[in-house]
Amino acid sequence: MANIKSAMKRDRQARKRRGRNAAAESGLKTARSKLLAALAAKNREAGVTAYRAYCSRLDKLAKQGIIARNTAIRSKARAAARVRQLGAA
Repeated sequence: MANIKSAMKRDRQARKRRGRNAAAESGLKTARSKLLAALAAKNREAGVTAYRAYCSRLDKLAKQGIIARNTAIRSKARAAARVRQLGAA
């Protein structure tokens, strides 16, 4: 445990941010699982809707700095390829 006042404050801030980041990443995983479920069910309309929600979540987290920008771009590209595959089938 920190003894210095500023270190105590940094610890409080870190705990608060860690909780916020964990909640945001959990929401991202939920959006991703909904997308994968829609793709597994071969439901194009649900897949496109889930893809949009997933991309929106990725963009928000990248903007906030919770995930890296290129990670968001890569994830969106891979998800888009899966959605396109569903449309072709």
